[in-house]
Amino acid sequence: MSKSTPSSPAVRALPVSPAAPASPASAPSVSLEAIESKIAYLERANTELSDVVFTQHREIEALRAQLRALSERLDAAREESGERSAEEERPPHY
Repeated sequence: MSKSTPSSPAVRALPVSPAAPASPASAPSVSLEAIESKIAYLERANTELSDVVFTQHREIEALRAQLRALSERLDAAREESGERSAEEERPPHY
């Protein structure tokens, strides 16, 4: 068997990542960053939902206006033709 040297391909040094500081002061900053990130995400989601609600509100108002106009046209057409609704119709025995 041959002996492996540090320069041979069989032995590689793993990159050393800097260890996280073990001081308790760094832990709050990490959790603070996570909280700030969550707040930013929630603010964005809130803005997007608010935009959707506003758009839907405008669409609902437009649909209500259309419904009102169609209802008025239907009532006017009924009055012109002399047709009666089921509530206004007299029973056949009269």
